[in-house]
Amino acid sequence: MEENVEQKQQWEQGTTVAAIATPPGVGGVAMVRISGARAYEVAASVFRPKNPKKDLREARGYTALFGHFVHGGVICDEVVALCFRAPHSYTGEDVVELSCHGGSTVSARLLRACYAAGAVPAAPGEFTRRAFLSGRISLTQAEAVMDLIGAVSRQGADAAAAVMEGALYKKIESVRAMLLPLAGHIAAAADYPEEDVPELSETAVCETLCGAKAVLDVLIAGYDTGAVLRRGVRTAIVGSPNVGKSTLLNLLSGFERAIVTPVAGTTRDVVEQEIQLADVRLLLADTAGLRETDDVVEAEGIRRSYQHLERAGLVLAVFDGSAPLSADDLALAEKCAGRPAVAIVNKTDLLQRMNPDALRSFFTAVIAISARDAAFLPAVERAIVQTLGLAQADPDACLLANERQLSAARAAQNALHDALDALQGGMTIDAVGVCIDDALNALYALTGEHASEDVIDEVFSRFCVGK
Repeated sequence: MEENVEQKQQWEQGTTVAAIATPPGVGGVAMVRISGARAYEVAASVFRPKNPKKDLREARGYTALFGHFVHGGVICDEVVALCFRAPHSYTGEDVVELSCHGGSTVSARLLRACYAAGAVPAAPGEFTRRAFLSGRISLTQAEAVMDLIGAVSRQGADAAAAVMEGALYKKIESVRAMLLPLAGHIAAAADYPEEDVPELSETAVCETLCGAKAVLDVLIAGYDTGAVLRRGVRTAIVGSPNVGKSTLLNLLSGFERAIVTPVAGTTRDVVEQEIQLADVRLLLADTAGLRETDDVVEAEGIRRSYQHLERAGLVLAVFDGSAPLSADDLALAEKCAGRPAVAIVNKTDLLQRMNPDALRSFFTAVIAISARDAAFLPAVERAIVQTLGLAQADPDACLLANERQLSAARAAQNALHDALDALQGGMTIDAVGVCIDDALNALYALTGEHASEDVIDEVFSRFCVGK
């Protein structure tokens, strides 16, 4: 907490900060970012333009200079300086980015030279936090920066980019635009009863509240889809022994990740593998076969299998199509009912003795495959996309990104629900106005305009240094 307080004070006092903004280790280029009122002065202390007629301190914004990093009168490396003038920079302050050759030694030496010239170390997320504090971006846009950096799929990156460009902020702003005139009208009627403030019709108020709530309903309903696009989904492969769970894991992984034998109970512990399937990140867990056993080790594996099934965001339940549906199979199907789950009837290369239709009431999708044949992989992909509700997902649409945003949106949604109840229950228009104010405050908290210092600290504590 002390670090965050110091970070806020640094920005308020006009402190100039610096940090390495590229990953550590060997690479083609490393970059030191400097931001603050003295950014050009600090950069000029360590940078010498190749053209002696050039002066970094006089460089205009959106320009680049080639030169050298000089420390103690010694040329240390070739450097390119990118210049940005306030307020037209990422942070809204003067910013200079010094790019040298990659490698920890040169970049660390360049950073130390910047500190010696008057800059101080930047805290995690400080550059983006300064962009937020200067009004350059909203809190939702700031959160989207880290979502974009950590994106694990193209769709996840597209969703984060849409929010970073302000799509979510604009959507929330549209809801506020509906509610603010209504709140203002109600407040005026209450505060100035002697004025001839036109009376609001119940129908008009109801239409406005319903319209605003409908937008929030769509945003909240799309949260789970957004979470899958951004972070992927935990996926449990479950089924009785020897139905082909490990073979399915190998099919999805594209290589022999798990041992496959005809011996029931070969998989005794959970085998995990992260894959990218249909542009969705799946955290696969191949679990031990579900059956009654006296083997202590196998029993522990089965207990863990049930744990993974309960925690999974997607279940791939595997059944042996060459055998009749058993009581254990039906028990598993019942456990999957109501969950995002796909029934995979395996071993179509053998004589079929199971009717897949018996499983349809328990699962979102039921498919018959041979896990030994890669030709069935597209069918598995389609079933997973269908079950996760991604077929119609639009990554460019407005998607809530995290639990903080979801909580604020739900608070606004509940406040509007209460306003409608108050209106339809015959309560005074003032009571409706209180509920509308609560909804507006929740929306301001979502975008960061009324967010507490603790919330802001929590958001930026998850950032990396240099961003």
